[in-house]
This record gives sequence, C-alpha cells and structure tokens, in this order.
Amino acid sequence: MNRALRRLPPPTADYTVRRERIPMRDGVTLIADHYQPTGEVGGTLLVRCPYGRGFPFSLVFGRMYAARGYRVILQSVRGTFGSGGVFEPMANEAADGADTVAWLRTQPWFTGSFGTIGLSYLGFTQWALLADPPPELAASVITVGPHDLHQSTWGVGSFALNDFLGWSHLMAHQEDRPRIRTGIHQLGAQRRVKRAAAGLPLGAAGRALLGKGSPWYESWVEHPEADDPFWNSLRHPEALKRSEVPVLLLGGWQDLFLDQTLAQYRALRDRGVEVAMTIGPWTHTQMLTSGLSRVTSESLQWLDTHLRGAPTPPRPGRVRIFRAGQGWEDHPDWAPASAANAWYLQPEGALGQTAPAPAAPPVSFRFDPDNPPPTVGGRLLSAAGGYRNDSKLARRDDVLAFTSAALTRDLDVCGVPVVELEHSADNDDVDVFVRVSEVNRRGRSVNVTEGYRRLHRQSGPVRIELDAIARRFAAGSRIRVLIGGGNHPRYAVNAGTGEAPISGTRVQPAMHTVRFGESRLLLPVANGR
Repeated sequence: MNRALRRLPPPTADYTVRRERIPMRDGVTLIADHYQPTGEVGGTLLVRCPYGRGFPFSLVFGRMYAARGYRVILQSVRGTFGSGGVFEPMANEAADGADTVAWLRTQPWFTGSFGTIGLSYLGFTQWALLADPPPELAASVITVGPHDLHQSTWGVGSFALNDFLGWSHLMAHQEDRPRIRTGIHQLGAQRRVKRAAAGLPLGAAGRALLGKGSPWYESWVEHPEADDPFWNSLRHPEALKRSEVPVLLLGGWQDLFLDQTLAQYRALRDRGVEVAMTIGPWTHTQMLTSGLSRVTSESLQWLDTHLRGAPTPPRPGRVRIFRAGQGWEDHPDWAPASAANAWYLQPEGALGQTAPAPAAPPVSFRFDPDNPPPTVGGRLLSAAGGYRNDSKLARRDDVLAFTSAALTRDLDVCGVPVVELEHSADNDDVDVFVRVSEVNRRGRSVNVTEGYRRLHRQSGPVRIELDAIARRFAAGSRIRVLIGGGNHPRYAVNAGTGEAPISGTRVQPAMHTVRFGESRLLLPVANGR
C-alpha cells in the first residue's frame, strides 16, 4: 500500500475522528466516522460504504483526504457495520443518500457544498444521489462504479455467476468474527464459490454456499429480463440524463464495469456536462493497489478544482488512457476508430486479412454443459481476473482457435472490436464466447478482449461487440481469436434446455458450427491500417 502512494502530494493537515449518528426518514440510524482536519477545511466529502469503516477504506477515503484538508463523512450504509436497518443491495441508496444530505444541511460546520468519492458499490451510491442531485453537490469522483445492476448481472443474456455469487458470499460473511482478510482465506473463499458455481440448479447451489446470508442472490437469478420492474430500484439511468454535476470517472480496461464507465462518459459528454475520464491497465481490485496512486492524485486534483476552488493545472485532455505496449496518452475525447480492419477466420486455424472461399468446409465443436471451457482471466471481480496466460484454452477440443501470422509491424488498436460469425447450432439455446488474445514471440498467449452472447433460436450471422481496448500489438506477435460455447464460472452455463436457471437441472449438449467467408474479426485501427 505504501509503495502505491509514494507519488501523492504530501499531507498538509492533522485531523481528528469522531462518531456520528445520522437519522433516516423511517427512523433508522446510520453510523459514520467524521474526519475533521485541525486546520483550514478545503471542503466536505461524503463517502457511503457497505464494507465497513476500517482498513482499507479508513485509509483510502478517510485519512488520505483528511490529511490533505478535506472533511470526510465515511458512512456505513443501511444494515452494515453498526448502521440500523436491513441491508438490501442498492435498493435504499437513493433515499438514504438524500436523507444523509438533509442531515449535512443541519450541521453547524457545513459550508453549503460537498463532494462525493468512492469506488465500486461506493460509486453506485453516488449515482443514486446523482439521480436527483442536491443543489449542494459540487463534484463527484466515481471509480469503477456501476449505475445499473441489471446490466452488470444479466447484460450479455447469461448471469454473471462468478462475480455476483462471489460478492454475495463476501457480503454474507464480511462481519463474521474474527474478520479474516488474509490471502489464504480469500483463496479459500474463491474455491468455495467455484465449487458452488458448478452446481445445478443455480438457486439451490447458491443457497448451499450462502446459507441464510445474502437472501437477494436468488431474486437476481430469477429476473433475467431488462424491462422487469424488479430492477427499477437497482439502477439509476436518470442520473445520466439529469445531473449537471462535474464528474471524474476512473476505470480499468480489465474492470468488470468498464462498459458502464464508457457509457457514463458518453452520456454526460453528449449533454455538455463537465466530465473527464481515466482508464488504466487495471482490474477491479487493482484500483486499490497498483492503480491507487494515480486514482488518488487525479481525484485530489478534480476535487481541488471543483470543490475547493483552488488554482490547479488543467488536465491535458478530457480523456486519459493507458495503451498497452505504449503507455499513457491524453486525448480531447473518447472518440475511437470504427471497427473496420478485417481479419478473416481461415481453414486450418489461420487468421488472415483476405477472405477465404465461401465453399471452404465449416468447422464445428461440441459444447458440453457438464464440462464448459473454464474462465481464464478477463473482467472479473476476483483477484483471478485481468491479463492471464490463456494458452490452455486454445488446446481444448471444444474451443476453436484461429491465429494470424507474425505481424510485420506494430498494430495500434483503440476502441471496440467486433466479431462477426456465420454461426449455427443444433440446439435452440446456446451461448457464444469469443476472445482475442495476443501471442508473443515465445508462443505465450495473453487475453486482450472478449465478448459473450446468449442466443435463442438464432441461426446465421452473429455480431458480438467485444470489450473496449487500447493496445499496441507488437511487430512479431500474432493475433488469436478463440470461439467457444461458454466461459465458466464467469457466466452461468447455458444448460441447453431452455429451463429457468434458478430451478433447471437438465443439460443438453450442443454442436456449434462456424462457416467461413464472412466470419471475421473487425479491429478499430487508426487510419484502417
């Protein structure tokens, strides 16, 4: 942690900490720690957290900012760590956030404006407040924070099993005594989640792991449809349509909420809201480790400008991104190239820039729900995410692999790649997983970007947008496309029977077929080169 903070501006103030009891409209009381600088106060920050007020949050959002002149209210959300009421993920954050602001207004030390900061769930609490922004809210810094839980859980058509069963397991046990946060304990938890994720049906398998904790898990699995009113209190798209508050967005290319961070930026930018965005080479959990120094320094600069009113150097550009293989870049906007640089799937596992003859015999693979391709890296909530050696996926007989010749020059890609497939299956209910990897000169394959789609009674062209990337594929490396029928346990297995995942127990294998001719990878390459 200390190494990650070396580049921060030095502390400027001492501070004290006292306990606050904050009343809600229904009589529930929420607990907060109040960090009060002993000298001049630069502004007030509200942080609403479900994970407790101890380490690392006391350091990252309490001590760090208080020591630099900010008053911080670090609050435990409803039903967690001493706060009253029952914890229902996301459901009460809009009302409880508004009630907390009402309490702020009554405090003798309140100067009439405040800012918000936080990551992940702490980011969601900010979007909940921004859905009906109070006039006193002057700035927000949202790090890897979703605004739409349905998009996070069911956005690709299959339930994000690893992330949200794993998160529910964390929430079910985070206040157990003694609190154990060692790496060995976390590794054991990941193993238990993986075992539970392999069971059917999803409802019973999840309950066997969670016991009486996290009762919301099954309700998430029971409601796959985006237009289901069940999700209305668990998402805040109106925040992107109504708020005028200056927002700094911080994310990672391997963060599970990357797609929402990019959508948030576009929505606010298109409305003329003051918004900036930084995307680094990080996973979700790395925002508190290798990404912490940059995240905190940029957050302080944003707050100093918009809350404290201090003269600070302007950002070189509205958007700052890390391009793998090249480094940090500043841009006036997120306006990547269109996906137009075509790489065609070829017979014999090749990948090339000329289309093969359409008459080339198709290739097939058999997907078995009892033995799905395993998750290797990617945009996961767990420490197992990120960039990983995925060579073993290409060796599976239920995964198609297409690999290019060695590149003769560097290839700069920035934007959203697309895979188009002439695809069919002998089962009406199948999933398609596609991944692009980079194979270095020594033959080591590392994941770059991927996409996933659940299909129902669909035969013919399939278009799948992959995760946005910024990457320089080095000369001498090769581009690889992988295609399979699953990515487990990141996503729940498609059992192939059409039964509801919450209760279905039967499985039906599927034969997938990919035809050549128009099956291709489209890369967003500058100048189409």
